[in-house]
Amino acid sequence: QFGALLIEVQDLNSLSEKPFIFPEDMDKLHNLQRFKLVLPIKNIISRKQISLADSIRREIYNFFMKPRGDFSFMEILSWLIFEKYKTKSLSTYKLGNSPIDGKEVILNVNDMTPEYTFETTDGLIYLTDIFRLHEAVDEEFGASGILGYVLRLIEQIIIVYSIRYLLKYAKEKLSKFLFIADGPLSFSGQTANMHKPLRELCNFLNKNETLNFVGIEKSGPFVDHAQAICIPHEGKVILEKGKYLILSNDYIYHYILPGDSKIMHYGSTSYYSGKIIFHSLDDQIIVLSIPTESKDIILNPQKNNFQNIDVILKNIQKLKCDMYDDSIVPIALANKLVSLANHPSQTLLEKFASSKLSKST
Repeated sequence: QFGALLIEVQDLNSLSEKPFIFPEDMDKLHNLQRFKLVLPIKNIISRKQISLADSIRREIYNFFMKPRGDFSFMEILSWLIFEKYKTKSLSTYKLGNSPIDGKEVILNVNDMTPEYTFETTDGLIYLTDIFRLHEAVDEEFGASGILGYVLRLIEQIIIVYSIRYLLKYAKEKLSKFLFIADGPLSFSGQTANMHKPLRELCNFLNKNETLNFVGIEKSGPFVDHAQAICIPHEGKVILEKGKYLILSNDYIYHYILPGDSKIMHYGSTSYYSGKIIFHSLDDQIIVLSIPTESKDIILNPQKNNFQNIDVILKNIQKLKCDMYDDSIVPIALANKLVSLANHPSQTLLEKFASSKLSKST
């Protein structure tokens, strides 16, 4: 279950000024839209599919094809991949591993059907096959390994949907929005190739519009390192309050991760952003990533490589949340509201599934 939460800064500011917060005041912050996806990951095939890989391909295709207001996610994907936001869009996309025969195939936009499929002599290719999730599916052991990839993928597609909506209906308001992703601005595993079209979109918007976009990490080696340099040790602190540190490739491989920075370029095949550690004035310690204005990863990024970094950090500081350590309101609320423990519970889902399976047998 995924969620997109819209918060107006004026509503948030008004809460801090009130002596007592009523439930109806909090309801203004619960403007959440949920998106649900059910995937078979082991010992299950869906509908008329003949394999687990085909079942997963089909369910993801159906999820993207579902009408959602003005656009489906599939329309957004086509808009993003073929760069239809430009005067001169792309006509082809190279799929390195076809789900039909495993060979490289060129997808021509002129050959795409109205249903966003490509007909070949051996079978049907969906536009969503560009995620290459079929490569990580094992018919015997299952496909639980793709869940993290799917999560990061769809969360960022939802943000692209919002950007697309604003560009079409309220272009002048794009600069008034701050888009916040739960996690770094990157793609992992089989979906890593998606970082290229996202980088291209961000570059285009940074050049022609004003895009405020940031990803926030809650755990991992970068968060551990941030804690180490921001928390006082023997009366000394490396990164003081109100300061931020832009991480270079040399810094990452010298202080955070093992590796040789001369031959290893962190995030070159997955990130469309640069990493920053922010120690706010109110003692928040946050690891965030912001799109860098470049055609490729920047090994030694500077402040001028990031658009509106000061504006973004100022607003991140405003959104402090005491629900969890170093958390911010939108992410904390979104995670709470889409949690299966809250809406609905995991136990209810298990009972529902069991009853359906018993009836079918």
